[in-house]
Amino acid sequence: MNFEHLKPSVLAALSTKELSREEKLKDLCQLLQDHISYYNWVGFYFANHDTKTLHLGPYVGAETDHTVIPFGKGICGQVAISDQNFVVPDVSAQDNYIACSFTVKSEIVVPLFVNGKNIGQIDIDSHVINPFTEADERFLEFVTQEVAKLY
Repeated sequence: MNFEHLKPSVLAALSTKELSREEKLKDLCQLLQDHISYYNWVGFYFANHDTKTLHLGPYVGAETDHTVIPFGKGICGQVAISDQNFVVPDVSAQDNYIACSFTVKSEIVVPLFVNGKNIGQIDIDSHVINPFTEADERFLEFVTQEVAKLY
């Protein structure tokens, strides 16, 4: 997939002056889900470094019970510690995976840095096995860099 054509839409979603930061992030999640067929759940988790937990922020997709995730737990929790992208081609092959839904087959998580500190992440679930490529990683790094400007 060529993500270049989506970049201007990402910038537009994040620069709408009339919307709050939360509304911009929700619109961004919706944009990504609407335009990338294998992005079936798109959301943000934000870190509380005092309690070493992640807290669910704006998202689109199926409801989730995972509103608070301890650092180290699941894919998101591991990214909170590693500060690295984590691509999971097949969630059934992961030992430290928190199952959100039986429909989720793969996941990609990219950390969100503000002034060099990991403040959260974008988390994307797919109903397809192994859809994520290096192009997804680079695009989501662009997305998180743009989101960081809101903080």
